[in-house]
Amino acid sequence: MKDDELMGLALALARSASFEGDVPVGAVIIDRDGTVIGRGRNVRERDGDPTGHAEIVAIREAATARGQWRLEGCTLVVTLEPCTMCAGAIVASRLDRLVFGAFDHKAGAVGSLWDVVRDRRLNHRPEVVSGVRAEEAAVILRDFFSAHR
Repeated sequence: MKDDELMGLALALARSASFEGDVPVGAVIIDRDGTVIGRGRNVRERDGDPTGHAEIVAIREAATARGQWRLEGCTLVVTLEPCTMCAGAIVASRLDRLVFGAFDHKAGAVGSLWDVVRDRRLNHRPEVVSGVRAEEAAVILRDFFSAHR
């Protein structure tokens, strides 16, 4: 699948998060062969878990599917620019690629406020592709927040 198609899967997961009152962010991880091995959506509100971000949920599922924590050869596709926690998890799990949709100018750690994943001091730096279906992702977030204000 192409990045655009994978983002479609992540967008569907994001929409499902908003039905349970969570911020609509969705993520998928594919392996080297293009098989989806991890899916996630925000579950902080549902689970009462501050680490329940879509990326973390997807990384945990992918690591379980692989039977190891190293996700070399894998790509994470997420609807919103990762925060510092998620950017750190992306580096720690050795994901090869990160594809995201909308930029997060308030908390983004892949170029907006910080650039954790490309910090030369770290031992791993994934390839980054940004802005994939960004407007769709942004609209989902805007609609969610306008309904909750």
